[in-house]
Amino acid sequence: MAHIIVGIDPGKTSAIACLTFNGKLIMASHRANAGLEWMVSKIREIGVPSVIAIDKKNPSAMAKKLNSIFNSRLVMPEKDISMKEKRRMSKDAGISNPHERDAYSAALKAYHAMANKLNQAEHISRVMNVNDTDSIKAKVFNKYSISEAIHGKKANR
Repeated sequence: MAHIIVGIDPGKTSAIACLTFNGKLIMASHRANAGLEWMVSKIREIGVPSVIAIDKKNPSAMAKKLNSIFNSRLVMPEKDISMKEKRRMSKDAGISNPHERDAYSAALKAYHAMANKLNQAEHISRVMNVNDTDSIKAKVFNKYSISEAIHGKKANR
C-alpha cells in the first residue's frame, strides 16, 4: 500500500484529496452526508495516510477521529487558509468542487511544509541504496530524523 498525504474537508458535504509524497494529486472526491466510514473507506482504497491535513487552525472532531484511526500525523495551518490562497493553490489541479479544493489545499500545504525534508530523505535513501523511500518519508513525516528513519530507530530525546 502506498503512503499518502490526505487533506480533508469534513462537514455536511465532506471531501478528501490524496497526494503522493511528491505532491502529486492522485484522488479527490466528495460526498454529501458522508460520515467517517466513507472517508476511511475512500482513503484505504488509495493507501495509508502518514498525514491528515486540514485547512483550519482548529481541528474538528472528525479530523481528530480520522487521525486516530490511521495513527497518522494531524497537520493544520497556523491560521486558516484563506479562500484566495485555496483558489491559487488549486488553480492548476483542475479541481472545481469547493470542498475538494479545500481538502486539496490542506494536503498541498502540508506537503509544501515538508517538501525540502522529503526531498532530502529521498536523496539520502538513494545514496544509501534504501529501496522503500516512501516508508522513510512516512517516518520523517512522523517526526523521525532521516537517520532514525533509515536505521529504523527513534532516538530518545
